[in-house]
Amino acid sequence: MISSHQEVFNSPIMEQAVQQQVLKAAEIVEDQVDAELHRLDNMDADEVELLRQRRLDAMKKEQQRRQEWLAADHGTYQELPDEKAFFDQCKKSEKVVCHFYRDGAFRCKIVDKHLGLLAPKHLETRFLKINAEKSPFLAERLRIVVIPTIALVIGGKTKDYIVGFDDLGGKDDFPTEMLEWRLGCADVIRYNGNLSEPPVAGSSSSKKSLLGPQKKKTIRGGFDDDSDSDLE
Repeated sequence: MISSHQEVFNSPIMEQAVQQQVLKAAEIVEDQVDAELHRLDNMDADEVELLRQRRLDAMKKEQQRRQEWLAADHGTYQELPDEKAFFDQCKKSEKVVCHFYRDGAFRCKIVDKHLGLLAPKHLETRFLKINAEKSPFLAERLRIVVIPTIALVIGGKTKDYIVGFDDLGGKDDFPTEMLEWRLGCADVIRYNGNLSEPPVAGSSSSKKSLLGPQKKKTIRGGFDDDSDSDLE
């Protein structure tokens, strides 16, 4: 039996009220846009010059930051010689992407290819790699078990992990755009696309990265390949 409350909610009167609210909200947005356009059309010479100067200052600031990034070796994908270098780089750069690899691991070569393409595209981020077997202290501190694992560092703190290829569609032949999207979800790069959907349709495993950072893994006496590791 439908209650009187439900009848009112489903009535044409209620539907009309909802439509009116939607139209009212649209009118408010339209009025705001019109007001802004009117303000821009009626700016005097001093206001136009002030706006131009602000934009020029923003461009100069961005150019300065790009020069600073290049001076700090941003734009390249480099291997770290030791564990100390990892901490040094995380102090120098606000955003760091570090690939923990192992010699001979096929999937690590795949990660190398993609990160090598993304590094020059995203100067705002430092792209690095380090041999997990030659950096046991660092690997244990960050609880790296699965190889490959990509640690995402922001402000000197590890904020997220890309463990294996599960977040990238679960396949070896994922496109570079998929990894770029995943890095964008973690806010470790400037991503210009749509973060609500991965670039490859039907990749449900990729969407789970939107739910939050990966859970850190526990050291179990060695490094597991992504293809046969326990990811609990």
